[in-house]
Amino acid sequence: MRQPILIIGQGLAGTAIAWRLWQCGIPFLIVDPNQSETCSKVAAGLITPITGMRLNLSWRIADLLPAAEHFYRDIEKQLGVGFYHSLPHSRLFKEPREIALWEKRRIDPAFIPWIDSESESESADEIADPALFHSELGGFRQQGSGWLDTLTYLEASRQFFEENTCCQQGLVNESDLDIRADTIIWHDAEFSHAILCRGWQQSASDLTPWLPFDAARGVMVDLEFESSILSRHIYNRGGWILPHSPDRWRAGSTYEFDFQRPLEDSLADLQKKLQALLRIPFTMTRPRAGVRPIIKGRQAVLGRHPANDRLLVFNGLGSKGAMKSPLLSRWLVDHLLDHQPLDEAIDIRSNL
Repeated sequence: MRQPILIIGQGLAGTAIAWRLWQCGIPFLIVDPNQSETCSKVAAGLITPITGMRLNLSWRIADLLPAAEHFYRDIEKQLGVGFYHSLPHSRLFKEPREIALWEKRRIDPAFIPWIDSESESESADEIADPALFHSELGGFRQQGSGWLDTLTYLEASRQFFEENTCCQQGLVNESDLDIRADTIIWHDAEFSHAILCRGWQQSASDLTPWLPFDAARGVMVDLEFESSILSRHIYNRGGWILPHSPDRWRAGSTYEFDFQRPLEDSLADLQKKLQALLRIPFTMTRPRAGVRPIIKGRQAVLGRHPANDRLLVFNGLGSKGAMKSPLLSRWLVDHLLDHQPLDEAIDIRSNL
Protein backbone atom coordinates (compact mmCIF):
# COMPACT_ATOMS: atom_id res chain seq x y z
CA MET A 1 0.00 0.00 0.00
CA ARG A 2 1.29 3.42 -0.93
CA GLN A 3 2.44 5.69 1.90
CA PRO A 4 0.29 8.81 2.29
CA ILE A 5 1.50 12.35 1.62
CA LEU A 6 1.57 14.79 4.53
CA ILE A 7 0.05 18.20 3.68
CA ILE A 8 1.02 20.83 6.23
CA GLY A 9 -1.58 23.59 6.14
CA GLN A 10 -5.11 23.82 4.79
CA GLY A 11 -5.29 27.25 3.24
CA LEU A 12 -5.92 27.78 -0.45
CA ALA A 13 -2.65 26.07 -1.39
CA GLY A 14 -3.03 23.03 0.87
CA THR A 15 -6.70 22.54 0.00
CA ALA A 16 -6.04 22.65 -3.74
CA ILE A 17 -3.22 20.11 -3.39
CA ALA A 18 -5.50 17.86 -1.35
CA TRP A 19 -8.21 17.93 -4.02
CA ARG A 20 -5.68 17.15 -6.76
CA LEU A 21 -4.38 14.16 -4.81
CA TRP A 22 -7.94 13.02 -4.04
CA GLN A 23 -8.77 13.12 -7.75
CA CYS A 24 -5.67 11.01 -8.47
CA GLY A 25 -6.51 8.47 -5.76
CA ILE A 26 -3.33 9.26 -3.81
CA PRO A 27 -3.64 8.92 0.00
CA PHE A 28 -2.80 11.98 2.08
CA LEU A 29 -3.25 13.55 5.48
CA ILE A 30 -3.83 17.27 5.99
CA VAL A 31 -2.74 18.68 9.34
CA ASP A 32 -3.86 22.21 10.12
CA PRO A 33 -4.57 24.12 13.37
CA ASN A 34 -7.92 25.34 11.96
CA GLN A 35 -7.56 28.90 13.23
CA SER A 36 -10.65 31.04 12.84
CA GLU A 37 -8.90 33.92 11.05
CA THR A 38 -6.21 33.15 8.47
CA CYS A 39 -5.18 34.83 5.24
CA SER A 40 -7.04 32.25 3.16
CA LYS A 41 -10.20 32.40 5.26
CA VAL A 42 -10.51 36.19 5.23
CA ALA A 43 -9.24 36.60 1.66
CA ALA A 44 -11.41 38.49 -0.82
CA GLY A 45 -11.00 35.68 -3.33
CA LEU A 46 -11.14 38.16 -6.20
CA ILE A 47 -10.75 36.86 -9.74
CA THR A 48 -9.55 39.84 -11.80
CA PRO A 49 -8.06 39.46 -15.28
CA ILE A 50 -7.02 43.15 -15.41
CA THR A 51 -5.51 44.32 -12.17
CA GLY A 52 -3.40 46.83 -10.28
CA MET A 53 -2.74 50.53 -10.57
CA ARG A 54 -1.14 50.05 -13.98
CA LEU A 55 -4.03 48.00 -15.34
CA ASN A 56 -1.88 44.98 -16.09
CA LEU A 57 -3.08 41.57 -17.16
CA SER A 58 -2.89 39.07 -14.34
CA TRP A 59 0.00 36.66 -14.72
CA ARG A 60 -0.86 33.77 -17.07
CA ILE A 61 -4.53 34.67 -16.91
CA ALA A 62 -5.40 32.75 -20.09
CA ASP A 63 -4.22 29.55 -18.36
CA LEU A 64 -5.20 30.29 -14.78
CA LEU A 65 -8.79 31.43 -15.23
CA PRO A 66 -10.19 28.45 -17.19
CA ALA A 67 -8.39 26.06 -14.85
CA ALA A 68 -9.78 27.82 -11.77
CA GLU A 69 -13.37 27.86 -13.00
CA HIS A 70 -13.28 24.19 -14.04
CA PHE A 71 -11.65 23.21 -10.73
CA TYR A 72 -14.13 25.04 -8.50
CA ARG A 73 -17.18 23.94 -10.49
CA ASP A 74 -16.09 20.32 -10.17
CA ILE A 75 -15.67 20.63 -6.41
CA GLU A 76 -19.00 22.42 -6.05
CA LYS A 77 -20.64 19.37 -7.67
CA GLN A 78 -18.66 17.03 -5.43
CA LEU A 79 -19.69 18.86 -2.25
CA GLY A 80 -23.12 20.11 -3.23
CA VAL A 81 -22.12 23.60 -2.11
CA GLY A 82 -21.75 26.82 -4.11
CA PHE A 83 -18.78 29.13 -3.55
CA TYR A 84 -17.50 30.30 -6.98
CA HIS A 85 -19.34 33.37 -8.25
CA SER A 86 -18.89 34.88 -11.72
CA LEU A 87 -19.65 38.62 -11.59
CA PRO A 88 -18.98 41.68 -13.76
CA HIS A 89 -16.18 43.86 -12.44
CA SER A 90 -16.54 47.62 -12.92
CA ARG A 91 -13.18 49.37 -12.66
CA LEU A 92 -13.49 53.14 -12.18
CA PHE A 93 -10.64 55.52 -12.92
CA LYS A 94 -9.19 57.66 -10.14
CA GLU A 95 -6.75 59.81 -12.12
CA PRO A 96 -6.40 61.12 -15.69
CA ARG A 97 -3.21 59.11 -16.15
CA GLU A 98 -5.25 55.92 -15.81
CA ILE A 99 -7.41 57.05 -18.72
CA ALA A 100 -4.32 57.61 -20.86
CA LEU A 101 -2.97 54.20 -19.91
CA TRP A 102 -6.32 52.55 -20.65
CA GLU A 103 -6.37 54.02 -24.16
CA LYS A 104 -3.32 51.86 -24.87
CA ARG A 105 -4.57 48.79 -23.01
CA ARG A 106 -8.00 48.69 -24.64
CA ILE A 107 -6.57 48.19 -28.15
CA ASP A 108 -3.94 45.66 -27.08
CA PRO A 109 -4.91 42.23 -28.51
CA ALA A 110 -3.90 40.54 -25.24
CA PHE A 111 -6.43 42.65 -23.30
CA ILE A 112 -9.39 42.55 -25.66
CA PRO A 113 -10.70 39.09 -24.59
CA TRP A 114 -11.05 40.35 -21.02
CA ILE A 115 -12.91 43.59 -21.76
CA ASP A 116 -16.70 43.74 -21.74
CA SER A 117 -17.23 45.14 -25.23
CA GLU A 118 -20.52 46.80 -24.28
CA SER A 119 -18.78 48.95 -21.69
CA GLU A 120 -16.53 50.35 -24.41
CA SER A 121 -19.44 52.27 -25.90
CA GLU A 122 -20.99 53.30 -22.58
CA SER A 123 -20.68 56.69 -20.95
CA ALA A 124 -19.19 57.20 -17.50
CA ASP A 125 -22.73 57.41 -16.09
CA GLU A 126 -23.57 54.03 -17.60
CA ILE A 127 -20.46 52.33 -16.20
CA ALA A 128 -21.52 53.32 -12.67
CA ASP A 129 -24.33 55.51 -11.40
CA PRO A 130 -22.81 58.91 -10.54
CA ALA A 131 -25.34 59.33 -7.74
CA LEU A 132 -23.83 56.29 -6.03
CA PHE A 133 -20.20 56.23 -7.16
CA HIS A 134 -17.33 58.61 -7.89
CA SER A 135 -17.41 57.71 -11.58
CA GLU A 136 -16.77 61.10 -13.12
CA LEU A 137 -13.64 59.89 -14.95
CA GLY A 138 -15.38 56.82 -16.33
CA GLY A 139 -13.96 53.32 -16.35
CA PHE A 140 -14.54 49.93 -17.92
CA ARG A 141 -15.99 46.53 -17.14
CA GLN A 142 -13.93 43.39 -17.40
CA GLN A 143 -15.28 39.94 -18.12
CA GLY A 144 -14.14 36.60 -16.78
CA SER A 145 -14.15 38.21 -13.34
CA GLY A 146 -15.73 37.02 -10.12
CA TRP A 147 -14.88 35.91 -6.63
CA LEU A 148 -14.39 32.79 -4.54
CA ASP A 149 -16.11 32.53 -1.16
CA THR A 150 -12.94 31.23 0.42
CA LEU A 151 -14.39 30.51 3.85
CA THR A 152 -17.23 28.38 2.47
CA TYR A 153 -14.83 26.56 0.12
CA LEU A 154 -12.27 25.85 2.82
CA GLU A 155 -14.77 24.79 5.48
CA ALA A 156 -16.74 22.53 3.13
CA SER A 157 -13.50 20.95 1.91
CA ARG A 158 -12.27 20.44 5.48
CA GLN A 159 -15.52 18.74 6.47
CA PHE A 160 -15.33 16.46 3.43
CA PHE A 161 -11.74 15.46 4.13
CA GLU A 162 -12.42 14.95 7.85
CA GLU A 163 -15.33 12.65 6.99
CA ASN A 164 -12.92 10.67 4.81
CA THR A 165 -10.29 10.55 7.60
CA CYS A 166 -7.65 12.46 5.66
CA CYS A 167 -7.68 15.72 7.64
CA GLN A 168 -7.01 16.40 11.29
CA GLN A 169 -6.63 19.44 13.47
CA GLY A 170 -3.13 19.95 14.78
CA LEU A 171 0.18 21.72 14.41
CA VAL A 172 3.24 20.30 12.68
CA ASN A 173 6.45 21.58 14.22
CA GLU A 174 9.49 21.30 11.98
CA SER A 175 11.45 19.79 14.85
CA ASP A 176 8.99 16.87 14.90
CA LEU A 177 9.62 16.01 11.23
CA ASP A 178 12.13 13.20 10.71
CA ILE A 179 13.10 13.77 7.07
CA ARG A 180 14.96 10.79 5.67
CA ALA A 181 16.16 9.82 2.21
CA ASP A 182 13.35 7.30 1.71
CA THR A 183 10.52 8.51 3.97
CA ILE A 184 9.28 11.26 6.30
CA ILE A 185 8.18 10.38 9.83
CA TRP A 186 5.86 12.54 11.92
CA HIS A 187 4.46 11.34 15.25
CA ASP A 188 5.43 7.72 14.44
CA ALA A 189 3.53 7.80 11.12
CA GLU A 190 5.39 7.38 7.84
CA PHE A 191 4.75 9.48 4.75
CA SER A 192 6.19 9.30 1.26
CA HIS A 193 6.44 13.12 1.08
CA ALA A 194 5.52 16.25 2.99
CA ILE A 195 4.24 19.42 1.32
CA LEU A 196 4.68 22.69 3.18
CA CYS A 197 1.61 24.90 2.56
CA ARG A 198 1.98 27.26 5.49
CA GLY A 199 1.56 30.66 3.87
CA TRP A 200 3.47 33.59 5.33
CA GLN A 201 4.35 31.58 8.46
CA GLN A 202 6.89 29.78 6.27
CA SER A 203 8.96 32.96 6.48
CA ALA A 204 10.13 31.88 9.96
CA SER A 205 11.08 28.38 8.83
CA ASP A 206 14.58 26.93 9.19
CA LEU A 207 13.83 24.67 6.22
CA THR A 208 13.55 27.53 3.72
CA PRO A 209 15.50 30.45 5.20
CA TRP A 210 16.55 31.76 1.78
CA LEU A 211 13.05 32.51 0.49
CA PRO A 212 12.69 36.33 0.30
CA PHE A 213 9.28 36.76 1.89
CA ASP A 214 7.74 40.22 1.62
CA ALA A 215 4.37 39.49 3.21
CA ALA A 216 1.75 42.24 3.42
CA ARG A 217 -1.24 42.57 5.75
CA GLY A 218 -4.67 43.31 4.35
CA VAL A 219 -7.75 44.46 6.28
CA MET A 220 -11.30 43.73 5.06
CA VAL A 221 -14.73 44.65 6.38
CA ASP A 222 -18.41 44.12 5.78
CA LEU A 223 -20.46 47.12 4.70
CA GLU A 224 -23.83 48.26 5.93
CA PHE A 225 -25.68 50.57 3.52
CA GLU A 226 -28.72 50.65 1.26
CA SER A 227 -27.39 47.88 -0.97
CA SER A 228 -30.58 47.25 -2.94
CA ILE A 229 -29.85 50.30 -5.09
CA LEU A 230 -26.58 48.83 -6.42
CA SER A 231 -26.17 46.43 -9.33
CA ARG A 232 -24.60 43.16 -8.24
CA HIS A 233 -21.17 43.91 -9.63
CA ILE A 234 -17.70 44.08 -8.18
CA TYR A 235 -16.72 47.77 -8.05
CA ASN A 236 -13.16 49.02 -7.71
CA ARG A 237 -11.60 52.49 -7.47
CA GLY A 238 -8.59 51.92 -5.25
CA GLY A 239 -10.88 50.24 -2.73
CA TRP A 240 -13.28 47.51 -3.82
CA ILE A 241 -16.69 46.22 -2.82
CA LEU A 242 -18.45 42.99 -3.77
CA PRO A 243 -21.87 41.48 -3.01
CA HIS A 244 -21.27 38.59 -0.63
CA SER A 245 -24.95 37.73 -0.17
CA PRO A 246 -28.30 39.38 -0.95
CA ASP A 247 -28.07 41.61 2.12
CA ARG A 248 -24.31 41.84 2.75
CA TRP A 249 -21.37 43.39 0.91
CA ARG A 250 -17.66 42.98 1.57
CA ALA A 251 -15.03 45.66 1.09
CA GLY A 252 -11.28 46.04 1.14
CA SER A 253 -8.46 46.29 1.31
CA THR A 254 -5.32 47.73 2.84
CA TYR A 255 -1.79 46.77 1.86
CA GLU A 256 0.67 47.25 4.70
CA PHE A 257 3.94 45.82 5.92
CA ASP A 258 3.73 46.84 9.58
CA PHE A 259 1.82 43.98 11.18
CA GLN A 260 1.84 45.77 14.55
CA ARG A 261 0.00 48.79 13.19
CA PRO A 262 -3.18 49.48 15.18
CA LEU A 263 -6.26 48.12 13.45
CA GLU A 264 -7.98 51.48 13.94
CA ASP A 265 -5.36 53.17 11.72
CA SER A 266 -5.82 50.54 9.02
CA LEU A 267 -9.58 50.98 9.16
CA ALA A 268 -9.21 54.74 8.79
CA ASP A 269 -7.17 54.20 5.62
CA LEU A 270 -9.73 51.75 4.29
CA GLN A 271 -12.56 54.17 5.02
CA LYS A 272 -10.83 56.83 2.90
CA LYS A 273 -10.48 54.36 0.03
CA LEU A 274 -14.14 53.46 0.18
CA GLN A 275 -15.21 57.11 0.43
CA ALA A 276 -13.27 57.69 -2.80
CA LEU A 277 -15.42 54.97 -4.40
CA LEU A 278 -18.87 55.43 -2.86
CA ARG A 279 -20.96 58.59 -2.66
CA ILE A 280 -23.58 57.00 -0.42
CA PRO A 281 -23.13 56.69 3.38
CA PHE A 282 -21.92 53.38 4.76
CA THR A 283 -20.84 51.74 7.99
CA MET A 284 -17.93 49.33 8.23
CA THR A 285 -18.46 46.23 10.41
CA ARG A 286 -16.67 42.95 11.22
CA PRO A 287 -13.08 44.02 10.51
CA ARG A 288 -10.60 41.19 9.99
CA ALA A 289 -7.03 40.96 8.81
CA GLY A 290 -4.90 38.44 6.96
CA VAL A 291 -1.29 38.35 5.82
CA ARG A 292 -0.66 37.75 2.13
CA PRO A 293 2.20 35.26 1.49
CA ILE A 294 4.25 37.29 -1.00
CA ILE A 295 7.74 36.30 -2.14
CA LYS A 296 9.80 39.04 -3.76
CA GLY A 297 10.03 38.81 -7.51
CA ARG A 298 7.93 35.64 -7.77
CA GLN A 299 4.35 34.87 -8.69
CA ALA A 300 4.61 31.70 -6.56
CA VAL A 301 7.17 29.21 -5.32
CA LEU A 302 6.68 25.47 -5.53
CA GLY A 303 8.54 22.25 -6.03
CA ARG A 304 10.98 19.92 -4.33
CA HIS A 305 13.23 21.16 -1.58
CA PRO A 306 16.82 21.37 -2.84
CA ALA A 307 18.12 19.30 0.08
CA ASN A 308 15.59 16.44 -0.02
CA ASP A 309 13.19 15.31 -2.74
CA ARG A 310 10.76 14.07 -0.07
CA LEU A 311 9.98 17.60 1.06
CA LEU A 312 8.02 19.99 -1.18
CA VAL A 313 6.88 23.60 -0.90
CA PHE A 314 3.78 25.36 -2.25
CA ASN A 315 3.74 29.04 -1.29
CA GLY A 316 3.92 32.66 -2.38
CA LEU A 317 0.48 32.95 -3.98
CA GLY A 318 0.14 36.54 -2.73
CA SER A 319 -3.28 38.15 -3.10
CA LYS A 320 -4.34 35.87 -5.97
CA GLY A 321 -4.41 32.49 -4.28
CA ALA A 322 -7.99 31.84 -5.39
CA MET A 323 -6.98 32.19 -9.03
CA LYS A 324 -3.51 30.64 -8.91
CA SER A 325 -3.94 27.63 -6.62
CA PRO A 326 -6.03 25.40 -8.94
CA LEU A 327 -3.59 25.33 -11.85
CA LEU A 328 -0.38 25.51 -9.81
CA SER A 329 -1.55 22.63 -7.61
CA ARG A 330 -2.00 20.54 -10.74
CA TRP A 331 1.49 21.42 -11.89
CA LEU A 332 2.92 20.49 -8.50
CA VAL A 333 1.12 17.15 -8.39
CA ASP A 334 2.24 16.37 -11.96
CA HIS A 335 5.77 17.23 -10.86
CA LEU A 336 5.50 15.03 -7.77
CA LEU A 337 3.89 11.99 -9.37
CA ASP A 338 5.21 12.11 -12.95
CA HIS A 339 8.35 14.24 -12.59
CA GLN A 340 6.98 16.85 -14.98
CA PRO A 341 9.35 19.84 -14.99
CA LEU A 342 8.22 23.08 -13.37
CA ASP A 343 8.48 26.50 -14.93
CA GLU A 344 11.78 27.99 -13.76
CA ALA A 345 9.95 31.19 -12.80
CA ILE A 346 8.16 29.38 -9.97
CA ASP A 347 10.42 26.40 -9.22
CA ILE A 348 11.76 26.69 -5.68
CA ARG A 349 15.11 25.35 -6.85
CA SER A 350 15.55 28.48 -8.94
CA ASN A 351 15.11 30.57 -5.78
CA LEU A 352 18.38 29.58 -4.13
